[in-house]
Amino acid sequence: QVQLVESGGGSVQAGGSLRLSCAASGITLSNYCMGWFRHTPGKEREGVAAISVSGTYTDYADSVKGRFTISRDNAERTLYLLMNSLKPADTATFYCAAVWGACPPSLLVARFTYWGQGTQVTVSQ
Repeated sequence: QVQLVESGGGSVQAGGSLRLSCAASGITLSNYCMGWFRHTPGKEREGVAAISVSGTYTDYADSVKGRFTISRDNAERTLYLLMNSLKPADTATFYCAAVWGACPPSLLVARFTYWGQGTQVTVSQ
């Protein structure tokens, strides 16, 4: 059974940093494209960052380019999202997601098959 478990969320002041982790079980992570998404009540879930199976290729939402970095450790079956220069607008529940197969990184919610339960990130002024 595929399971994705996020951790690392919390409360931080604007300008601060957090690193999210997503531990995968029940899958061979190196066979899956991965992504980070976020959701704020009243808005649709949006893609934040995505990464290819090898980690060679990445894609980011314009709103986080230059501030967030996605990475993966296939041997440890873990996906990461390093978030720097956080803004109040980044406040959301963050989710990791996986889809089987080699693919270009995608920020499309509908493309992903497996989802974690989410971790809350709150950024205050």
